[in-house]
Amino acid sequence: MRLRVEFTTEPFDLEEAPAHALAAREVMQRARLDAVDVGPFGNTAEGGSDEVLSAVAALLRDALDAGATRVSLQVNVIREETP
Repeated sequence: MRLRVEFTTEPFDLEEAPAHALAAREVMQRARLDAVDVGPFGNTAEGGSDEVLSAVAALLRDALDAGATRVSLQVNVIREETP
């Protein structure tokens, strides 16, 4: 099964990326995922279910440890197309 995760961390800082945002970004970039898109107000990543779920657990742990007061995330199943 393939999954897509979308996430944001708070509090926001419009001047520079806060430590919790950088920590979350690093987790996703280190993970064995097929696609990672990092943006200023939202981030997405895709991959196999085991990889995505492991990355989400690490993201929550690291972002909260780095000062996040809220982590919003959504996980969707990516439907495989059949011929």
